[in-house]
Amino acid sequence: MSFLRRRSAATPTGPDFDVLAMDPGDWPGDLGAGLLPAPDGSCQGVFLRYDLFGGRGPAMIIGNLPEGSPARELEEGQVPFEVAQLLAALGNDEPVTVLETEDTPVMHEDNLLIVRRLKCSESRVSCTQFDRSDGVLVTIASWDRPITDDLYQLLKPLPAEMFQAG
Repeated sequence: MSFLRRRSAATPTGPDFDVLAMDPGDWPGDLGAGLLPAPDGSCQGVFLRYDLFGGRGPAMIIGNLPEGSPARELEEGQVPFEVAQLLAALGNDEPVTVLETEDTPVMHEDNLLIVRRLKCSESRVSCTQFDRSDGVLVTIASWDRPITDDLYQLLKPLPAEMFQAG
């Protein structure tokens, strides 16, 4: 997959990698973005929260975690960071685990993605992941909506300006 590349900057004020997600202009609800900072000030990940429920919680969270991000280090059966964030935002404090994973090929533009579909113990959670060519892990977590192959066609690199400090 050559459609994404690493950005370089001497002192980044946002992520030094492209963030792959849905354009906020294509989403009819509210959008929030969060950065995961490392102690040295570098960005260890970006997640976007798409809210269709009128302020009652997100419908979807899309995360982009580069290699080395501590949020990628999971124990056996532990849900990804994005699923945990989704459940916390919804006020769901029941323990949820990953029961199984399945790899599925999906086309994104002219690129073939190998998407991991994660089956969680909470059946209302849908979660998929794929690795990009620049080493960034993209995770999509959705509440009460299945993740279909059509969703991947909406994913695109978002402008770096969206993540720049003030």
